[in-house]
Amino acid sequence: MKRMKLIVNPISGTASKDGLPQRISEALAAADIAVTVAATTCRGDATRLAQMAKEEGFDAVLACGGDGTVNETARALRGTGMPMGIIPAGSGNGLARHLGIPIDPLQSLSVITAGHIDDCDYGTVNSNPFFCTFGVGYDAAVSDRFAASGHRGKISYIRSAIEEFVRFKHERYTLHVDGRVITDDAFLVAVCNASQYGNNAYIAPQASLTDGLLDIILIRKASIIQTAMLGLDLMTGLIASNRLIDTLRVSEAVIERAEPGPAHIDGEPVRLGERLEVKCHPGELRLFTPADRTDFKPIITPVEDLVRDISITMDNLFRPH
Repeated sequence: MKRMKLIVNPISGTASKDGLPQRISEALAAADIAVTVAATTCRGDATRLAQMAKEEGFDAVLACGGDGTVNETARALRGTGMPMGIIPAGSGNGLARHLGIPIDPLQSLSVITAGHIDDCDYGTVNSNPFFCTFGVGYDAAVSDRFAASGHRGKISYIRSAIEEFVRFKHERYTLHVDGRVITDDAFLVAVCNASQYGNNAYIAPQASLTDGLLDIILIRKASIIQTAMLGLDLMTGLIASNRLIDTLRVSEAVIERAEPGPAHIDGEPVRLGERLEVKCHPGELRLFTPADRTDFKPIITPVEDLVRDISITMDNLFRPH
């Protein structure tokens, strides 16, 4: 029987976690997996608990929470060879969605019991690891405002995004990439290991976790109407063809801005300096992944994802608890 440590963030997302660890443990026990449950109580706990699991000889670690919980867990396991499973229970679940992991926590267990594992990349910015996306500009400002609001959930995030959009001022960035220097006024600069922020918002639809590269997305300064229209391309996966977008695929790069300020790492707001050194670390994180993922197709993939989300929501409404 395999032994896995389940790290649960009880306050991630908006859904109650009451009884969830027990249901996960029972489901995995049926697949000859013994689960030891540990709950986080503060920032950094998931990293500490994952490090303990490694020292205690567990076969794998499972992160049950949002992208912040996934980040904390993964930063302890990168480069160790210990597999990590993602049980989505956050608001956005960007990395899980990119990988095609079902966003219902119990349905996601099928990926773990199947046992398929990929050696995935991760990125760093000034040595801080990210596994989904890192960004500066508008998306960082929204993360900052959303965190300060003290509220969770999609509605609160949309409110923060609208409020920030009205007041946001563009910044000038200089990118040093493969011997080239690119300077422009930008709405945002996103550095993507995965394809989306979460909630099926595809900022880098063709990004891959196994290509040894990061996708840098620069959205140039434009009118309010032009910028607002980007939202549609973000949700349909057509953003790469938008004329405001520059896409660069790099193993490493330097981003410079006028002064220190807000940034986000996997959706969590941070403050970073004016010089931002990003680097891809190929194949250093072992993840349980679906074996039958299909290639991304604009419009088609987002619609399929939306239908799945609706189906999961309906199942949860009528599932006995």
